[in-house]
Amino acid sequence: MSKRNSQANKSAARERLRAERERQVKKDKTRRQIIVGVSIVGVLAVVGAAAWGVMQLNKPSHWEAAKDAKNVTAPKNTSGDNGTTVVIGKSTAKKTLELYEDSRCPICGTLEQAVGETMRKDVDAGKYKIKYIGATFIDGDNSINGVGSKNALSALGAALNVSPQAFLDYKSALYSPKFHPEETDDKFKDDAYLIKIADTVEALKGNKAFQKDVKDGTYDSWAMKMSGAFEKSGVRGTPTLKMDGKPLTGSDGKNAPMTVAEFNTAITAALKG
Repeated sequence: MSKRNSQANKSAARERLRAERERQVKKDKTRRQIIVGVSIVGVLAVVGAAAWGVMQLNKPSHWEAAKDAKNVTAPKNTSGDNGTTVVIGKSTAKKTLELYEDSRCPICGTLEQAVGETMRKDVDAGKYKIKYIGATFIDGDNSINGVGSKNALSALGAALNVSPQAFLDYKSALYSPKFHPEETDDKFKDDAYLIKIADTVEALKGNKAFQKDVKDGTYDSWAMKMSGAFEKSGVRGTPTLKMDGKPLTGSDGKNAPMTVAEFNTAITAALKG
């Protein structure tokens, strides 16, 4: 082999090596860029997921949003600020019995079962009107114990939108031994259960408008405003009965009258006062 050919071969080999090194460098650079890019995307995904999680945690619940709502749909047969004044009875009745209740309250159920019919007869006779103030405190702050009180109060609003009588009958059904749950059982959170109870009330049975209002939560904001009215009332327990600003109590002088006899004694004295 000539010296000239040997030099040419060596030059060609060096050129091939140089070209191969350049290809390898480019390949390594591209691989590093891909790894860095994937890592950045991964980090951004984690950060994004964390940010989304924080946003969800800080996002107000449905009921918190309802509480803060500026536009409130109030049922018919209401008056006052956001429709939170609910007075049922004959306009000729001179006095008004204030009734403070929480739909999940077991003692409220006992009161309704024992004295509810007597109250309704008195109202029909024009002895007095009833002013209803609904509470939701059993659900607890931030609905920690459930949402049944709120949901039932909203459903009561849907019944009141039908008529005052439908409201009273539905309230009685909610508190009935057949349907009223234990305080720790949040069954009233279920719209289907509330509608099932309503089907035992003549004016609400198969009532599509009522059912739609329950399912849509039409009166959720109203329920929260009503609950706010209870909180502002100064009353701290349910059931509470008041007339002319004075509590009606049973024989113990502390709690609401829980029998017809005790109630009649207390209401007779209040009407005279």
